[in-house]
Amino acid sequence: MKPTLKIKKINEEAIIPRYAHPGDAGMDLHSVELKTINPGETALVKTGIQIELPENTEAQVRPRSGLALKNSITVLNSPGTIDEGYKGEVGVILINHGNQPFIIEKGMRIAQMVIKPVIKVDIKEVSMLTETERSEGGFGSTGTGKNV
Repeated sequence: MKPTLKIKKINEEAIIPRYAHPGDAGMDLHSVELKTINPGETALVKTGIQIELPENTEAQVRPRSGLALKNSITVLNSPGTIDEGYKGEVGVILINHGNQPFIIEKGMRIAQMVIKPVIKVDIKEVSMLTETERSEGGFGSTGTGKNV
């Protein structure tokens, strides 16, 4: 049995998210606002919906590739996380990385939402971590050249 995502419209112009194609991971989120985002600016765009996630899941809000490629519009905190316990309106933080103002229209697809499982862990403070081959090597530790 598939888990159920419950959706409540809190704005009569809201569009219920759905998968566009059978194999899609994300469902489109739509704006209920008319809003302009100027170059370099961010905006919180309302969707007019609230959601109730299945137990032990989160919703990840991700950019739409077409908006990013064609208009330099992306989700600022990508991926944004909607926790299972949040029941407020779903909003999307968008940023305009382009050099032209971008108009968000009512009904426009502004982001996608992917429902993912969440693994809960026990937290244990320790005085030492297990050593690995990499250990503390990070940020560029594998180099930038071709492997020969």
